[in-house]
Amino acid sequence: MATPRRHRVLPGFGLSLGLTISYLSLIVLIPLAAVFAKSAELDPAQFWHVVTTPRVVASYRLSFGAALLAAFINVVFGLPLAWALVRYDFPGKRIVDALVDLPFALPTAVAGIALTAVYAGNGWLGQYLEPLGITVAYTPLGVLVALIFIGVPFVVRTVQPVLEDLDIEFEEAAASLGATRTQTIRRVVLPMLTPALLTGFALAFARAVGEYGSVIFIAGNLPMVSEITPLIIITKLEQYDYAGATAVAAVMLVVSFVLLLVINVLQAWMMRSNDKAHA
Repeated sequence: MATPRRHRVLPGFGLSLGLTISYLSLIVLIPLAAVFAKSAELDPAQFWHVVTTPRVVASYRLSFGAALLAAFINVVFGLPLAWALVRYDFPGKRIVDALVDLPFALPTAVAGIALTAVYAGNGWLGQYLEPLGITVAYTPLGVLVALIFIGVPFVVRTVQPVLEDLDIEFEEAAASLGATRTQTIRRVVLPMLTPALLTGFALAFARAVGEYGSVIFIAGNLPMVSEITPLIIITKLEQYDYAGATAVAAVMLVVSFVLLLVINVLQAWMMRSNDKAHA
């Protein structure tokens, strides 16, 4: 007896996969392939010379180093912020929750101007920090501050749903078994939150490493000091050095992809470890 064919409202696997691949190809793969194709106009010696000049290497160190550090800082301080928003009620909670999303909605140029106005030598905070020997604006520290500012929502909004789904009974059970608050957080809460924290870290890093608008105003853009790699690319484009710009962009793409791949592999490993522990 023939099995009746089941009709689904949603399209089948073949159509869904075809649409997915077509969409990703048009939006992601083809533009990225164009970057590598354009940089291939340089021979290997020229390519190596362009991407390893001292000025470009210094921009790599600043862009990737500041992005990684900013993402780590956002994880450290974003977790308590998400915890407070989920677990506690306090006056002004809705305002704080809305402020978390502000870097999403604020144009990056506006964010850069606002940060510069606050941290410049004559700014609201800068006028008090500089006499203490802390110079933020027009230094690598200013770049770090800008990247922290734009990365906060990625960590908080990634961790919040997980915290909301995390049953408080797990913590109460650990406490009833004699675990201290520190032991409960370290052995019960953090293992469950680690995959979400890694996701937030990856998103914050990905946003920070390519950030341009909010950084150029506060960085000062001093070569070998506070010049980020996206600015190097823009400068080469303005000089009509398209092959050089795409060569630097290709290096950024490869390094960013490798770092994100490592983070995703670590996240998958942590999720498997948690599943085995709960099995």
